[in-house]
Amino acid sequence: MTDTTIGVIWNPSKPGGDKLKAAVEEVFGGGDDSPVRWWETTIEDPGRGMAADAIEAGCEIVIAAGGDGTVRAVAEGLAGSGVALGIVPQGTGNLLARNLDVPLGDIPAALRRVRDGEPRAIDMGWVERDGEEHAFVVMVGFGIDAQMLVETDEDLKNRAGWIAYVEAMGRALAGTEMTDITLTLDDGEPQGFRGHTMLIGNCGMLQGGIRLLPDALIDDGQLDMLLVSADGPLQWLDTVRSFIWENGIRRAFGAVDQAVSTESTTHVAAERISVRLASPQTFEIDGEEVGQVSEFSVRVQPGALTVR
Repeated sequence: MTDTTIGVIWNPSKPGGDKLKAAVEEVFGGGDDSPVRWWETTIEDPGRGMAADAIEAGCEIVIAAGGDGTVRAVAEGLAGSGVALGIVPQGTGNLLARNLDVPLGDIPAALRRVRDGEPRAIDMGWVERDGEEHAFVVMVGFGIDAQMLVETDEDLKNRAGWIAYVEAMGRALAGTEMTDITLTLDDGEPQGFRGHTMLIGNCGMLQGGIRLLPDALIDDGQLDMLLVSADGPLQWLDTVRSFIWENGIRRAFGAVDQAVSTESTTHVAAERISVRLASPQTFEIDGEEVGQVSEFSVRVQPGALTVR
């Protein structure tokens, strides 16, 4: 590792910059012989351009120090390059870090994980909307989205686990509207659905170890989709039962080995998914709101990103 050139891309708006720099020097060395080069993100560019600069500068590992937005942008810049991504999680959700078991709240431990970890190839997702394509490493979608779940009351999560997510989803449900959805999986025929929430993920673990997409694996060459169509109290109870019982408790005890669809929830997996909506919906990429969409498509790029 001493001969490895390392880039650190960090979000200066996040607190703890001095701690980050001290920890990097502690783990990788400092002074004139330091193998580390630094780039700061900006509002205009949250990391993709800096990742390209780091590749051009000869960095073999690029560390994204920030939240999910920074990690996503840096990963997009590194996709297909063979340059490894390291993560120092400093956001609210830190979802990719959680799915990779990166230490949270301990900068030196996260850096040692980068230094000592074995490289691993993982998939990336790409979403096309309005003629532009962007990467995602966790999930995209609309409705009761991943960001809402990430922002669920922290104290309640610590005390109540799944109940906190159910409470948050119940609050969000009041603000959702059903819409007609035309869904095409891979080379299949278009199918008609009706729902208010769709999440398509490369990985499925949220805070508290909860798996919203229980079949999602970060290196299986597929994307997993959850469609929620609960309309009214009885179907909402069916949705809660699906999350807690069918795809939670029963799966934990080995009673089921794949995600179970119910009257109000649909689980599918595919390499490519195309979606057309009857009414525009607010869309998010890895928890970041990017405006409304009426049509979008996603695809998986297997093994596109090397992580440490």
